[in-house]
Amino acid sequence: MADETKGGKPAKGPFDSDGDRSTGVARGLTNYGDTGFSLFLRKAFIKGAGLSDDALARPIIGIVNTGSSYNPCHGNAPQLIEAVKRGVMLAGGLPMDFPTISVHESFSQPTSMYLRNLMSMDTEEMIRAQPMDAVVLIGGCDKTVPAQLMGASSAGVPAIQLVTGSMLTGSHRGERVGACTDCRRYWGRYRAEEIDAPEIADVNNQLVASVGTCSVMGTASTMACLTEAMGMMVSGGASAPAVTADRVRVAERTGATAVAMAAARLTPDRIITGKSIENALRVLLAIGGSTNGIVHLTAIAGRLGIGIDLAGLDRMSRETPVLVDLKPSGQHYMEDFHHAGGMLALLRELRPLLHLDALTVSGRTLGEELDDAPAPFKQDVIRSVAAPIYPVGGLAVLRGNLAPGGAIIKQSAANPKLMEHEGRAVVFEDAEDMARRIDDEALDVTADDVLVLKRIGPTGAPGMPEAGYMPIPKKLARAGVKDMVRISDGRMSGTAAGTIVLHVTPEAAIGGPLAYVRNGDRIRLSVARREIALLVEDAELARRMAAGPVERPAAERGYRKLFLQTVTQADQGVDFDFLRASATRDTVPKQ
Repeated sequence: MADETKGGKPAKGPFDSDGDRSTGVARGLTNYGDTGFSLFLRKAFIKGAGLSDDALARPIIGIVNTGSSYNPCHGNAPQLIEAVKRGVMLAGGLPMDFPTISVHESFSQPTSMYLRNLMSMDTEEMIRAQPMDAVVLIGGCDKTVPAQLMGASSAGVPAIQLVTGSMLTGSHRGERVGACTDCRRYWGRYRAEEIDAPEIADVNNQLVASVGTCSVMGTASTMACLTEAMGMMVSGGASAPAVTADRVRVAERTGATAVAMAAARLTPDRIITGKSIENALRVLLAIGGSTNGIVHLTAIAGRLGIGIDLAGLDRMSRETPVLVDLKPSGQHYMEDFHHAGGMLALLRELRPLLHLDALTVSGRTLGEELDDAPAPFKQDVIRSVAAPIYPVGGLAVLRGNLAPGGAIIKQSAANPKLMEHEGRAVVFEDAEDMARRIDDEALDVTADDVLVLKRIGPTGAPGMPEAGYMPIPKKLARAGVKDMVRISDGRMSGTAAGTIVLHVTPEAAIGGPLAYVRNGDRIRLSVARREIALLVEDAELARRMAAGPVERPAAERGYRKLFLQTVTQADQGVDFDFLRASATRDTVPKQ
């Protein structure tokens, strides 16, 4: 009979309360008041799925499953999950996939941004609630990657991002097309009556040629690139298209890396630092990335107490050229970026401007990753600093009496002729007002006017929709007008182009100056001077504010009530105030 005592004391059993409760299946036990029983019960139930004690003794790697029939951007999620599981098991871990909210840009009412914070909370709490030593975050569509990084940063468990990858391009009458810059271009032509209904229907069949995220440098592609720049993704993981073998191999490598991260306890706060955020900002400018990128980076950084200084971002923009020739700032698509070497090729060009000592998920620094990068080769998608496609960064920060808290313009996708412009305001009080009047033949509007849309900010819509890309009034579109200066407190898709001022802060719905713009007011835009100005005397503006104070939107119950009560402005990432770190420990970019 086996000796059941040691030194006169009973031997410890597998469920005793003083065992290691910080790792594996014993991590974060359900509270029944008896930790031994909690572990006993947990193991009993999980063994019902056929798992052995040997399996349960391995590092547990959670895999966030955001597959959904409503989310074609994540249509390859089942294949990626299997590849991640393979990588985890090859490295000696136990993979456990679990579902969270899935948010798709085109299937989220009122807007995907409205649900981003809810998804971040779901992600954070499911990571906290379930035992895992590391977690693989599978996301893709615009708001899913920032939501996952926000939640994982707050949860504090080793985490690594895997994106679903971009879709392939299609073809329409011999022309290569892809979502969603070409969506907007063709829709603009349809509104201008340059193409007919049968042709727009034909285009609709070709714009999205496979599952995956938008094939241009929209928000999804931007966030993939920024995540790799931050070090939260395996090297080379941002650009492989969704339906390629490269994407599956990236997934397998991600699973294996997650096991190593669990052993090293490599948590997000060790990777997402002031230096890595600066690297991401540098890349945002160099890729001509989505204006949404700055909002999402601000939210991610804010979870770890890192503030982003918009004035510093603008200084950085003046010395960082756009190097990636992708739509909407250029001509190519994401699969071309991948074939040209992807992020490793871009980071090599930016190397003198980066913090090379920033840590990555591999446990190595960014500099060490670049030292091992494949040799460069001739291609025309990723330019050198000496021969950029645009001489300064893709984004510029504007200020003035119309946007005392700042506003953003994507200068690399704007019309140079309109970036120094003064015009008469044509005002829409909200999105419904715009939809009702924008195509009215009686609308008093000319191509030299400035379209102003109010109340599409964080609280105004709510959820800051991508309505900042206002359509050209139909009567002007028919006359050949392709662009106008447009101003709002909302966002626009990263796939869109035009001379469009966004993220005006504070927003109209909480009483920002934008709320008091009237038809006929003069507005001046000067990108060179970084100015957006309402040419109304201060005394007159104060009189308007006193005569018509704005009542902040409210709701009676539910998530909308929580959202409206706690959401911050664009300069704080449109996060909930109670989810941000309690104190700021760093501010970037540095002087």
